[in-house]
Amino acid sequence: MAEKQSIFTTLPEIKERHIAENETAWAFLTNIPITPGHALVCPKRVVETLEELTEKELFDIFALTSLVKDALRKTFGAEGFNSAWNEGSDYGQSVPHFHLHIVPRTPGDEGITEYEPRKFLYRPGSREDSPEAELAAVAQSIRNNVT
Repeated sequence: MAEKQSIFTTLPEIKERHIAENETAWAFLTNIPITPGHALVCPKRVVETLEELTEKELFDIFALTSLVKDALRKTFGAEGFNSAWNEGSDYGQSVPHFHLHIVPRTPGDEGITEYEPRKFLYRPGSREDSPEAELAAVAQSIRNNVT
């Protein structure tokens, strides 16, 4: 049986936004960031929900999240983070591949100011796609701080 694929595993431009990886997980920048450095951490294996992840994948996702957050602190001076995932196409999951959003926060940024869960990650019409060249440059800056 062929391994399941998603746009995260098949779109070439996502490889340019790659930040870091470990054995079973990887991180890359989203194309519609809430704040600069808004990253996604997901398993290399395509699964839709948290319950489908193995213990190793869960461990690796959260270990990588810690590494990415440290790099975002160094790159952007992040003082805090918003982190969340969506499950189900009717509930905000636009790509059926589990992914944890890591949104770096700094004082006075233009990110989320209302923490009501339904407004947290997706505010339709309020964010533009970022140019791929800009995302690739930001990803390189973050990779330089992955230690």
